[in-house]
Amino acid sequence: MGIGQPEQHTTTASVQRNYHGSPGPRPGPRVHPRSTLRPFRMVKEAKQVPHNLDAVAVRAWCRLALDALGRAREEIDSINVYPVADGDTGTNLYLTVESASQAVDAAFTGHDPALPSLAETVRAMAHGALIGARGNSGTILSQLLRGMAQILGGPDGGEAGETREADHPDGADGHILELALRRAAESAYEAVAHPVEGTVLTVATAAAEAAGAAGSTDCGTVARAAYDGACAALDKTPGQLAVLGRAGVVDAGGRGLVAVLGALVRALSGETVSRRGAVSATRAWRDRVRRSRRMR
Repeated sequence: MGIGQPEQHTTTASVQRNYHGSPGPRPGPRVHPRSTLRPFRMVKEAKQVPHNLDAVAVRAWCRLALDALGRAREEIDSINVYPVADGDTGTNLYLTVESASQAVDAAFTGHDPALPSLAETVRAMAHGALIGARGNSGTILSQLLRGMAQILGGPDGGEAGETREADHPDGADGHILELALRRAAESAYEAVAHPVEGTVLTVATAAAEAAGAAGSTDCGTVARAAYDGACAALDKTPGQLAVLGRAGVVDAGGRGLVAVLGALVRALSGETVSRRGAVSATRAWRDRVRRSRRMR
């Protein structure tokens, strides 16, 4: 994804200017994720696998997503060809999630020894992603998290008529998670002036549709369905966007979202998922491009 610092009070205009590679504010200095990654201290939380999405699960999700993006950063940077081939999508996503994770940690610290509610935690996550969003990929991810917070965040984070976490004091079940993923995709689309298929927007929509098709109240089941749907959509992106097909890669922003959803699966069920589908798709398209070039 192209890089552009989101505006302080609204991210929509930033996305509209920069998603197609138009001139925008230049980013700050690139930060190597390994230098900022805190020790991964969630062994105990990972063993206490929650059935519903609660505050502890959200904190685990943020930490696992940060770890996953830290490991995948170089891979994602290397396949960043749309809308601008500036090789920073993985880094931008990492820094955005790092900000979200720090905000969630701060929410827990502020309530110690008690725990924050799910509403307080998801609001902190969304706000942290918003203020720390880097580039278009980070801005769109912050919009996805904002959409989830509108469903999960209670009266101050939701809109009229939406199902609220306040009605589910024990956390959100699979049905509420599905609604949150659906609103996340809608929020991301609304933030882009001219949505393009074959990007992270397509992957987010496929994840939401797969989550709804799961028809389960179990959060782990819904999260896994969303992950599988996102992987399948990601595999198809080279055929939807010509620049990806020519480069023989899948969409970098979509690849990052798959990593974030994989972390959600692990946080809710303890299952570690594989990324083979996206990697195989990238290699297959690269092989096809090479064969095509040899025939010319």
